[in-house]
Amino acid sequence: MLWTAAGVATLGFLIALEIAARRYGLPGPITNQAREVIFAPKSGFLLYAGMALMMVVLTWRQRFIAVGVAIGIDVAIFLVRWSVDAEVTTGHPFGNGALWVILGYGVIAVTRRTGRERVLLLKAVGLGLLLVTGRKTGDAWLLITSKTRPAVLDQYVATADHALGNPSWVVGRMVAATGPIGAHVLDYVYVQLAMAAVIVAMYQLRDVAVERRFPRHHLVRTFLVIGLLGPGIYMIFPVVGPVFAYGADGGHWAVSNIWPNTAPPIITPHHMPFDEITPRNCMPSLHTAWATAIFIHSRRGPRILRFAGAFWLIATLGATLGFGYHYGSDIVAGVVFTLTIESALRSLDRGWDRSGIQLVTYSATVFTALLLSYRYLPMEMAGHPWVFGPLLILAMTSVIHRYVRTTRLWDPKAAPTRQPTPQPELV
Repeated sequence: MLWTAAGVATLGFLIALEIAARRYGLPGPITNQAREVIFAPKSGFLLYAGMALMMVVLTWRQRFIAVGVAIGIDVAIFLVRWSVDAEVTTGHPFGNGALWVILGYGVIAVTRRTGRERVLLLKAVGLGLLLVTGRKTGDAWLLITSKTRPAVLDQYVATADHALGNPSWVVGRMVAATGPIGAHVLDYVYVQLAMAAVIVAMYQLRDVAVERRFPRHHLVRTFLVIGLLGPGIYMIFPVVGPVFAYGADGGHWAVSNIWPNTAPPIITPHHMPFDEITPRNCMPSLHTAWATAIFIHSRRGPRILRFAGAFWLIATLGATLGFGYHYGSDIVAGVVFTLTIESALRSLDRGWDRSGIQLVTYSATVFTALLLSYRYLPMEMAGHPWVFGPLLILAMTSVIHRYVRTTRLWDPKAAPTRQPTPQPELV
């Protein structure tokens, strides 16, 4: 019943986004996903990542067959496009086969499976589709934010960011100094965040095929909830980012073209109008939120996975700031936002108790206080950076500390090995 309710709620949400996108003359998430059955997909790598998540319930023989079928379908569709001179200009030349395989296993689950096996396979299919649909949903959300929020709050966040030393301007100059190599590495990390999440999720779900059940909590759930709730904050706190509000990418809408060479002056902030194209997707930084979730869930893996999770978090922070996509204040809010969601999901799984309620309440309170301070105290923050800067870091650190301390108490303790009682020697 819980999975049915979640499925109905998700479908209703997608239909609502589809209708909202249609009002602005553009296809919504359902249409974009349906088009990828035949047309060149925009998310070829992500479709194969979704298929990989779906295959966690299959045997190795079934996995090899699924991959072979997906590649075969991609080759056939590519040959058809080539034969009719259909150019692939807006998507990848592959990925359709992976979507066909996912949908095919959905049909197999309904027609050829029964009982727990049907439910398990349907969960796997839903997991694979949700990963890709989440991307389409995010695109629709970003469109809605640009159309419905004509004014942005960048001046408020940029002013408050003086308390942190304008990190986007500092890191932006550092990235520029590294030349094209550093920029390409950070750009790859930034774009392929979903692939990193799939790697961690595959490790967490590695035993599903044997145990015939999914773990109670895993990374994909956190990823989806972050993507669902985050754009709602965009609607409340629309921000476009330094490279648009203070850089060349903003065109004539920008306050000035000073990013990353010159920090913005401290002036009384105002709402500023902006175009109807640029997404208002900065507060909080969801890339930071997702990278933080990857870091958290990689902590229980082998050393190489822990190293990869730490690298992806650091590189994502460098990219979000160094490319001018986010302010430092967005980063702080993104970390707290993730820990709030992670705490709530873990509390939901283990059953709500006093420690879980206190952790979620505290994290949500800090997150709310951050947004309110950015909006209503930016001049005070800029005027007293040695007070408010440490306070922002202290607030974020306190949430991290409380999360780590509380979740350690939740983790099952390994029982000490009982030593055998020595027997007296017989004389």
